Amino acid sequence: MSANRLSARILLGLVLGVAVGAALNLSSPGAAAALDRYVFSPVGEGFLRLIQFVVVPLVFAALVLALDALRGGGRVGRYAGRLVLLYVVSSAAALSVGLVTAFALRPGAGLERSGTGAAPGEAAPPLEEWLVGVLPSNPFEALATGNLLQVIVSAVLVGAALGRLGEAGAPFVAFVRSLYEVSLKVLELVLYVVPFGVFALIASVVAAQGLGLLARLGVYVLGLGLAIFVMALVYAAVLAATGSRPGAFFRSFAPALTLAFGTASSNAALPVVLKNAERYGLRGDVLAFAVPFGTALKRDGAAILQGFNAVFVAQLYGVPLTPALVGAVFLSALLVSFSTAGVPGSGIIMMTTVLGAAGLPLEGVALVAGIDRFTDGFRTALNVLGNAANAALLDRWERKSSGS
Repeated sequence: MSANRLSARILLGLVLGVAVGAALNLSSPGAAAALDRYVFSPVGEGFLRLIQFVVVPLVFAALVLALDALRGGGRVGRYAGRLVLLYVVSSAAALSVGLVTAFALRPGAGLERSGTGAAPGEAAPPLEEWLVGVLPSNPFEALATGNLLQVIVSAVLVGAALGRLGEAGAPFVAFVRSLYEVSLKVLELVLYVVPFGVFALIASVVAAQGLGLLARLGVYVLGLGLAIFVMALVYAAVLAATGSRPGAFFRSFAPALTLAFGTASSNAALPVVLKNAERYGLRGDVLAFAVPFGTALKRDGAAILQGFNAVFVAQLYGVPLTPALVGAVFLSALLVSFSTAGVPGSGIIMMTTVLGAAGLPLEGVALVAGIDRFTDGFRTALNVLGNAANAALLDRWERKSSGS
């Protein structure tokens, strides 16, 4: 299936899902609840499971093959170091855009302090606990549970071991290469059901929640959308300034961006990002290393969300935005953006960490939790855009360094 055709089908699924969900919510709430429970939610969940079925073996195999190709040249450390530098700079820029937009639009001013119950979801783990949790105690458990960070660490350890084995590791490399090719073929089959999965996911949200909350928090939604759009323009400008062909970039990654919007899951979009990166022309070793690495760590949408929401909650509760408070929000949100999982709703759970670090009321999470799924798709699309753009920038950096 061509990339343009896939994008068109995904967009059609999105539009139909919103239309059907809104019609059901307005005309027949009882039927909407039943359809959501027995049709939309199961179909959407089944689709995400199919995507997850492909993601883990594809990431593991791609990284092992990339590390095998990079061994002996010192490129693994160089790639990782350059990517981390790009990630910190771009995430700080995204966070700044979110803060400035919230300061300018004041989305929390004038709203009633409703929803003062406890924050939904489980509390985010402490940073030190998260850092220890990155290390897998059992590689097979990491693969079975789909813990992407642990899968990446496992792949790095296996790749490093293969670099020391030499020819003795050739049979395993051949097996991993076969696993990679099989995963790609499975992905081709899964892509045919993507529009139906996106339709079910969006219809489920709109049928259950309706569109009324969008009107009540209109300034909040518009402000968050504006910040995301501005950051996308920043990436377009950087790609243009570095000669990275922004037009070709957006055309190539359109299927991945639309899939990310529909599923609100960076992990779900990863296989399509890898295919789109090949179409764009990224070097094989760069895309195989940078794209999975960024899927686990790069969250520009989360950075914007955390900064924007912190200012929103402060405005909502009349908390003075002192330089010390803004500094605490900036540092904690920057760290949290790198530890937000690539699954729907994770940003709201991690929001409690930022609010707690800044001393802001955790009850503010309850108000934005209802609207989160409506904005989650936009943030996830920016996550995917940022990951792909940073991979493209690394590719350009490497080409200029080597003179090619």
